[in-house]
Amino acid sequence: MSQERRGIPRREFVKSAVAIGGASALAACLDRSPGPIPTGTDDPAALPERQHAWNGALAVDDAGNALNARHHVLLLLDYTGDGKPTDADRETVEAALRSLERAYEHSNEGLLFTLGYSRAYFDRYDAAPAGVDLPRPEALAPFEDPDADTPDAVLHLASDRGDALLGAEEALRGNQSEANGVETTSWEGVFTVAGRRTGFVGSGLPAEHDDVSGVPEGAVDEDSPLYMGFKSGFRGAQASEDRVTIQSGPFAGGATQHASYIELNLDQWYEQDSRYQRVAKMFCPAHAENDRVEGVGENLGASSGVASCEAPEKTAREQGVVGHSQKMEGVREDGSPLILRRDFDSTDGGRAGLHFVSLQRDIGEFVETREAMNGTDAAEESAVGQRNNNGILQYMNVVSRGNYLLPPRSERALPRAEP
Repeated sequence: MSQERRGIPRREFVKSAVAIGGASALAACLDRSPGPIPTGTDDPAALPERQHAWNGALAVDDAGNALNARHHVLLLLDYTGDGKPTDADRETVEAALRSLERAYEHSNEGLLFTLGYSRAYFDRYDAAPAGVDLPRPEALAPFEDPDADTPDAVLHLASDRGDALLGAEEALRGNQSEANGVETTSWEGVFTVAGRRTGFVGSGLPAEHDDVSGVPEGAVDEDSPLYMGFKSGFRGAQASEDRVTIQSGPFAGGATQHASYIELNLDQWYEQDSRYQRVAKMFCPAHAENDRVEGVGENLGASSGVASCEAPEKTAREQGVVGHSQKMEGVREDGSPLILRRDFDSTDGGRAGLHFVSLQRDIGEFVETREAMNGTDAAEESAVGQRNNNGILQYMNVVSRGNYLLPPRSERALPRAEP
């Protein structure tokens, strides 16, 4: 049966199926499968020790920018045991994860995943994870009042294939004994799912899902990979995987992860702000004045080009507006950004949102980056408000924040605070 006869285009259907989840959504997704999913490996040594080593397994665009997988699931997990995890539970978790690695290739066409742990989890050991900066989540601006996410763990699943995400999730939950034709085991009885969050990123997907609260219908460019209408993830604005990797201590080879959920309020962005204003606020006023951004920004190549923009305080004082990317350009060490973003849009709860996922060596580097986004200095020295015309702050409401440690692969199954 053709996609036209079935009514809904396949990629729009897949996004909806991932959001719904469950066995029936998986069955429907498999029914529309474009073909086989590549299987994985029996050899753990064939996989990187860094859980977060995705870039080499992702597709890239013509400019060499890594393209985030199109579909995502975040599972917030609670450990079912009392006190410190047992070795038997560790073996159960590791066996379940290894079975997924046999079932799916480590790639955007197969399955990519990380399993991270919160400070609340390490409270079971009455200690923070050794050698890692992992504070509890908190508000990072005076205009924020986010909920603190404190599950024991978070599993991030990513793939271009919705049937891979759903198959992996059903296998882990113990609802099926195989995935992608490969026998799997579950972690049933060790983890329970305390929350499920979903999303997507990629050309065309936001425009296909603009019929939700927070974004005017028909306003998003049909080629945009994100709701705000512009390309993101430029190679020049991303830290490398080496830069975000913990270098020493028992968790060397791991990273820290921050995950926020942000509601998007884009009625003004699209219905009151002009294209000129959107470019000025997303990039910088000079980009708008000189018409440097074509369409969603594909012409910018591997860099947003904001290194050529004037200092945020200067444009805020002289023009009354400062760009988001312009503020971020100053947050670098030895020429490198501090964080690696892997965020994605969402329609969770029936409204437009963003799951902001970033990787860094320590959470303090994310906090430093977020403080630059607040643009306090620019706001104090100009007519730019604390939020108005201060980049894209006025269009975002941070609902929740969570901080996690992504251990190296060898320590990913219920790690001790001091392995």
